[in-house]
Amino acid sequence: MAAPHLDVSDIVHLNVGGTRFSTSRQTLTWIPDSFFTALLSNRIDSHKDETGALFIDRDPKLFSIILNYLRTKDIDLKNVDIRTLRHEAEYYGITPLVKRLMLCEDLTQSSCGDVLFYGYLPPPSIPLQEPVAVTANVSDVSVHIRVSSSSSSRVEGPSTSQSATTTNSTNQSTNGPQNHKGALGTHMRNSSLDYRLPQRGLPHSRTPSLDLRHARNNSADLNKLYKNDIGLIFGSQQVSSWVDPLRVQIIKAHHNWIVIAYAHFITCYRLKDSSGWQHVFTSPHIECIIERVAINAKMGSGADGKMVAISYGSQVRLWGVSEEGIKINVGTFNLNVRVEYLFFIGSQLVALSPTGKIGVWHAMTHHWQIQDVVPILSFDTAGSFLLLGCNNGSIYYIDMQKFPLRMKDNDLLVTELYRDPSYDPITAISVYLTPKTSLCGNWIEIAYGTKSGSVRVIVQHPETVGHGPQLFQTFTVHQSSVTKVTLSEKYLVSVCSEYNHVRSWAVTRFRGMISTQPGSTPEASFKIVSLEAIDPCVSYNAGNDFGPFGEQDDEQVFVQKVVPETDQLFVRLASNGKRVCVIQSVDGSIISSFYVHECEGSSRMGSRPRRFIFTGHSNGTIQMWDLTTALDPSFNATQATDTSGGPTPEELWKLLDQCELSNSHCSTPCISPSPSLLAAGPRIKSSNVLFLNQSQNPDATPGPSQV
Repeated sequence: MAAPHLDVSDIVHLNVGGTRFSTSRQTLTWIPDSFFTALLSNRIDSHKDETGALFIDRDPKLFSIILNYLRTKDIDLKNVDIRTLRHEAEYYGITPLVKRLMLCEDLTQSSCGDVLFYGYLPPPSIPLQEPVAVTANVSDVSVHIRVSSSSSSRVEGPSTSQSATTTNSTNQSTNGPQNHKGALGTHMRNSSLDYRLPQRGLPHSRTPSLDLRHARNNSADLNKLYKNDIGLIFGSQQVSSWVDPLRVQIIKAHHNWIVIAYAHFITCYRLKDSSGWQHVFTSPHIECIIERVAINAKMGSGADGKMVAISYGSQVRLWGVSEEGIKINVGTFNLNVRVEYLFFIGSQLVALSPTGKIGVWHAMTHHWQIQDVVPILSFDTAGSFLLLGCNNGSIYYIDMQKFPLRMKDNDLLVTELYRDPSYDPITAISVYLTPKTSLCGNWIEIAYGTKSGSVRVIVQHPETVGHGPQLFQTFTVHQSSVTKVTLSEKYLVSVCSEYNHVRSWAVTRFRGMISTQPGSTPEASFKIVSLEAIDPCVSYNAGNDFGPFGEQDDEQVFVQKVVPETDQLFVRLASNGKRVCVIQSVDGSIISSFYVHECEGSSRMGSRPRRFIFTGHSNGTIQMWDLTTALDPSFNATQATDTSGGPTPEELWKLLDQCELSNSHCSTPCISPSPSLLAAGPRIKSSNVLFLNQSQNPDATPGPSQV
């Protein structure tokens, strides 16, 4: 019997990306409502080459695999990237193939996560807003602010001090809000002085500054553009933007507690030995967007639970939360300028502004005091000391233990500790207390970075007491401003503003003290690339600080978030940049914030503290990851993943694809270019585009960046 004759009109010639293909119309159209049925029925525009073949501007290698599937209904997945092939199948509308490839992808993914996934907290319910009316059974919190007529300062430039006293409120969370009475500086809901800040982030540097953590290693770059509250309200750049109320903005932790800040409320969870993480407290709805959050243990006789503070604009609000979740409204305070950093030092709540204002609230005296110093660019904490790096090249310190003793003359005892030889502004600072510090109290080592890019180490050993810290070593490897620096037991690590370029040195010690023989030796040079959105939320930097995280006597890590809207984090060693692990959201949601914290071990015998990475997500969930296991050498030895460091070029392309997501499920697909590529996602800052161009062509001369 003769073979059936195939009419010439049934043969279709295709030119896919310059490669010629010939097949039958029946092969291309046996799947209904696909790209090919629309193309051959002239429902979409088509282009032909010089030979009359239909031109399709797609990858010919992937098309050959798809064409073979249309011919045989079978496919060979060896040496094929399933994700890329699925993307092409979606473009062509080959629904049966797309479903099969999605099942293949699901084999390697699980909503229960990988071996590092430790726990999951569902999104909370949005609380109701506090009523405006004040009931009769509510205790008042009186806030009195007085400006001293004369106040001496120990720093250069104008310095003034304000103080406030508060009476502790004992009303519980069920009693409603507090009534705030007072003088000029008091925050009142119905007062004309209650300026509402626009919901817009401040302009900031290319590299996010180190967010303040309540830990000894708290170097922070406060070198940002700033305006006072009046300028923010009446300035020409006032733009209001909506923030998702369930998107996690900031995560902080203290001991076995974590506090999660959403746009208009916060929640607290506590880790218990047998029952795991338990919800303890949810704040009332806050009308303004929460910008900073801090948590610390309660101080005082018979106190348990935590102190939790938030800030929005210039306002600071403080609660006490018991172990049973009972809330005590402590008060609302005003720094008079935007609070850039909020943290605890012992029992004191500290609010900082780069303008040079410091607000302190003491748990024993319930006193709020504001001190004016020179503009602050960086800071760190060491025990009860707060060290400030200022724009005049000096390092000042405040002893918080003496704070209650100096309330009469409104002086926080701001004392100059050291002045840079070149008077270079101090943009980053880190304090390392050697083991003997607890005995003699004067064995201290400080590393700091400057605006010009220098990194210096100063030391004060027992033999130099009375002469102040002495310059020990200087490094001039950075060409841009130093934004972070950390000095630990084994390493000195610095980061500059040039795409978060990191330099590290191995530190030699003799009897715990830094030594000159053989001295600090270079360890590594790498980048923690973190691309920023053009107009991020005002709390973005506080919730997405990349570190380094970890105690100074332990292995420290960076957490790299390459693009703003992503479901992946790269954990890397701070000493050499090598990759520890990759964290990927178990439900595919965007990671909007993260934090690294070591939780205390349980009361059981042999229990040890464990380090966790807490990730907050755009859907309001909290996911937890076991960093202790990831840092275990035996775990790394069993992993076959690439440990070179940050994302590979292939991984970087996938991450960048999340910034400009393309939707291939078009009802009427077209040829080239795909219109889905024109629908951009979050826009990346133009300063980051230059880095991408350099990455693609390292030999090219840098030119002006394009948006």
